[in-house]
Amino acid sequence: MKKVLGIIVLVAVAVVFTTIGCKQKEEGKGNLRIAVIPKGTTHVFWKSIHAGAVKAQQELKAAGVEVEVIWKGPLKEDDRESQIRVMEDFITQGVSGIVLAPLDDTALRAPVRNAVNSGIPVVIIDSGLKSEDYVTFVATDNYIGGRKGGEQLAKTLGGKGKVIMLRYQVGSASTMERERGFLDMLKEKYPGIEVVSSNQHGGATTESAYKASESLLASLRAPDGTLTIDGIFCPNESTTFGMLRALQDSGLAGKVKYVGFDSSDRLVQALKNGEIHGLVLQDPINMGYLGVKTIVAYLRGEKVSKEPIDTGSVVATPENMNEPNIKNLLEPDYKKWLNE
Repeated sequence: MKKVLGIIVLVAVAVVFTTIGCKQKEEGKGNLRIAVIPKGTTHVFWKSIHAGAVKAQQELKAAGVEVEVIWKGPLKEDDRESQIRVMEDFITQGVSGIVLAPLDDTALRAPVRNAVNSGIPVVIIDSGLKSEDYVTFVATDNYIGGRKGGEQLAKTLGGKGKVIMLRYQVGSASTMERERGFLDMLKEKYPGIEVVSSNQHGGATTESAYKASESLLASLRAPDGTLTIDGIFCPNESTTFGMLRALQDSGLAGKVKYVGFDSSDRLVQALKNGEIHGLVLQDPINMGYLGVKTIVAYLRGEKVSKEPIDTGSVVATPENMNEPNIKNLLEPDYKKWLNE
């Protein structure tokens, strides 16, 4: 009886591995379903990530590799539970692979582990994960991006003055790295600059960032209505725009040196108007593109390095914003790929 049971177990294991092998073979030839899960879906940054994923899909199709990109994520960038549910749904569907921008560097560890245990590889983009259960990490070097923001603000201020930083939200690895880079740059190279506030968070939406900015600016007003600070840094699109609105509504836009992160039509206009003095720009189209290309390469049996893939960053200023390479990042042509 033991011998029979042993044979049954061996046959069952063989069937499982044969099935997995057949699945990988089929996926290697095509028929790939790649889920791309952003942190949110409303900001220009995420639309650009989506555009890059579609660009990769079309390029692969032209090369004879059939790939279906399924784009789905939470509406708001603080909805961890929604992003976890999206992950679980795709695991249940049995997609070929997942490209994920984790909303929280800790909360998404278990869903990623579940995906990998279910035979679904994961590529992480944009924001880090406290885990090793992924193929590779495609993102901006966010720490370097934050340092660039710090240097731009310091140079604009002539190396001296009082500044504030409005943080994004706890758990977002990408923005926490930018915030750390900003503070480290000032501490290491610019002793003449004093950071008077760096512990306030804008939250996940432009509206919450606007309210946090209003409150922060109100606490920094002198009796005559002027600001007691000289410079401001914000680490992402929503905080940058929320702070811009607060400055505009209080008649302070352009009267304080201001450096932000990421781009949108209204931020580009503010850069033109001298209300923003620098924007650290990522390359989100390239990030989405490389995320999909990398997971497909892995599924097709190609060697993929675990080393992070840096998609780069540059600083746009009123002086260089019309240079072709800067202009392409300030105004990414995402509509071309999304047919908007």
